[in-house]
Amino acid sequence: MATAFLIDGPAQAKHTILLAHGAGAPMDSVSMTAIAESLAGSGFRVARFEFGYMASRRSETGRKPPPRAEKLQPEYIAAINALETNGPLIIGGKSMGGRVASMIADDLHATGRIAGLLCLGYPFHPPAKPDQLRTAHLAELKTPTLIVQGTRDPFGTREEVSTYDLSKTIEILWLEDGDHDLKPRKSISGFSAGDHLRTMAETVSGWADRIEL
Repeated sequence: MATAFLIDGPAQAKHTILLAHGAGAPMDSVSMTAIAESLAGSGFRVARFEFGYMASRRSETGRKPPPRAEKLQPEYIAAINALETNGPLIIGGKSMGGRVASMIADDLHATGRIAGLLCLGYPFHPPAKPDQLRTAHLAELKTPTLIVQGTRDPFGTREEVSTYDLSKTIEILWLEDGDHDLKPRKSISGFSAGDHLRTMAETVSGWADRIEL
């Protein structure tokens, strides 16, 4: 089945960003749409796609659970192969989508197919299970990587992540009081969701200009 994309941003952008969704929400969720539109507003061409199990939910009754992240790697590579790009490509995604991208990034970067990796709300561990880490491959990651994470994300708080062994190629943008969708509580933090989305997009733009193939 051919990969279907949602495209935001200018066709002749300097960089294209390919984003996969998280485990439980589709590519056109409120969170994914807000992220894509913010990045497009900073000049990126943003392409979103869905893994097969999520796409099937649109036509089938019931909620098909996601496969293991390892099983989704071929689908991500197929999306890369199907996407037409003019300039450097950055891959990544929301939560599980970013995790899958992180598993294939080094092979693609080593051959010049991608310029970097962008993870939005990386699932360092399942909620309430801080001992079940998903970080082993991140210690040796060679691809330039930016992780955007809320400080109170139940999949990895700032305090928890500070203790992990992560590659020096990984940069982390911490968004104060952000949850797994990067949303803060304005009454507590003083920041709005829009504030954090602008900070995310501006930071990604500066980071993309610094990384090289």
